[in-house]
Amino acid sequence: MSRLGQLGGRLYRGEVSYDFVGRQRRWYTISGAILLISIVALFVRGLDFSVDFKGGAVFQFSAPSVTQTQVQDTVSHEGVSGAVVQQLTGKLGNSSWQVQTPALTSQETYTIENALTSQLGAKDMSTSFVGASWGGQITTKAVQALITFLVVIVLYLSIAFEWKMAVAAFVALIHDLVIATGVYALTGLQVSPATVIGLLTILGYSLYDTVVVFDKVRENTAGLLGGARSTYSEAANLALNQTLVRSINTSLIALLPVAAILFVGGGLLGAGELKDLALVLFVGMLSGTYSSIFIATPVLADLKEREPQYRALAKRVSVRAAGGRAAKRAAAKVGNRPAAGTAQEPSPDGEAGDVDLDDAAPPPSELTATASRVPAARSTPGTARPGPRQQPRRGGGSARHRPTGKKKRR
Repeated sequence: MSRLGQLGGRLYRGEVSYDFVGRQRRWYTISGAILLISIVALFVRGLDFSVDFKGGAVFQFSAPSVTQTQVQDTVSHEGVSGAVVQQLTGKLGNSSWQVQTPALTSQETYTIENALTSQLGAKDMSTSFVGASWGGQITTKAVQALITFLVVIVLYLSIAFEWKMAVAAFVALIHDLVIATGVYALTGLQVSPATVIGLLTILGYSLYDTVVVFDKVRENTAGLLGGARSTYSEAANLALNQTLVRSINTSLIALLPVAAILFVGGGLLGAGELKDLALVLFVGMLSGTYSSIFIATPVLADLKEREPQYRALAKRVSVRAAGGRAAKRAAAKVGNRPAAGTAQEPSPDGEAGDVDLDDAAPPPSELTATASRVPAARSTPGTARPGPRQQPRRGGGSARHRPTGKKKRR
């Protein structure tokens, strides 16, 4: 069994536990900083939408011996500003280029095609046009799809679990959505229809991870109010630890092919819809794994701990824990007392001291002499002779009884 498997078993049994829920302020602070950077980037730099959203013309051609700067200068020299130049193919073949421009007239389109062919030696030229109205429709459809997805998810979680779990999952989804869009704003990459598809995909993946954790939370908190063993936060944290290794394994397995598409495919094939899709998937999966562990469950625990019954449960657990600590202190005091075989003998100053009975007992000769000085008490058959210590039996027969009233002379 691997070390990760052993760790998963220990986490599931509760032998090892990390307090994710108890440190929620730390995770909220980290997420708040990331969200603030993303929001600032969205307002300052904004998103660079592709021609599919804003409309325009797209020129695709092959030119193996030119650079991106040369292509950009050629288009700008013809009086077209705001053109976006992308290299589509890398080391595996001849360089192919894509130039996106705003909406152009027929004459402007013909001029740019001639300039690219004559100055750069462009071959296999293809030109396509996207109307601004069609781009607006694409944008509207993308927003509607996103809103519909979020509404359906909230309704499903409210029915399958409870509305507070739905709220916690919704917070985690918005967290992932803002971070993913913020990365696009910071990097300046274009937002294409493939990006929207990838965004919806990562929201579903993040939700899957969150639902797995919430299902274990529901299992651990069933019947929790009937006892006083743990609070809701403690039970939720245990569920989080029990599903931690599974979340890490599934995330790593899903990230490996996406990373291959993003870094290997993007480096060899250049920019394109495949790279756009891989980037949003990579960022979204990382963010989704983080939010399902550090955001969704702590938010759920905070919401549940506000309920009166769980506040009362927390008080009972606290009282029980205080009683356990008191019992441990009492046991520790008992452990410091003298062991069996010792007795407390008053000391000269009136305080008790530890005296070993074996050391304090006199030898048999002294015991006999001491007993001889003590007046004998009457005894009846079957009863023991009173006194501080009983005289040892004499060898052989039964104990002899002196006549009543007679005393042994010295």
